[in-house]
Amino acid sequence: MLNDDDVTLYGLFVEAFSRLKPLVHEDLGVPDTWFEVLLRLGRTPGHALRMSDLAAAVAFSSGGFTRLADRMEEAGLIRREPDPDDRRAALAALTPEGEKALDRALSRHLAHLRTHMSDRLTEEDRRAFERVLRVLRDGDA
Repeated sequence: MLNDDDVTLYGLFVEAFSRLKPLVHEDLGVPDTWFEVLLRLGRTPGHALRMSDLAAAVAFSSGGFTRLADRMEEAGLIRREPDPDDRRAALAALTPEGEKALDRALSRHLAHLRTHMSDRLTEEDRRAFERVLRVLRDGDA
């Protein structure tokens, strides 16, 4: 079982991700977790998400995410707003300063992605890789 192809495939996936993550997150100007939050908010219409949805998207517990959001709010990158659809919930919204931080981080991130990932793949490999990742991400959906 130690040499099972499925174990090897998953191991290669984990090793590739572990190698790439620090390379593509280098010199972003914000911590990795902050970048993930800014990126999710930046890619969302209206640049705001429910706190609970954002916590789930970045794989944080609600308590852990609350502390992270506190620090990001203190830094002026996000602000909390009441959810107009649910008065019990709050939204995390990108501030103008958060948008600037995201733009700076994204330019560095894109350069690193191209150097360490995209430029190493043919267009055919890239399309196949994207298809496989979507299948894995979506599971049985």
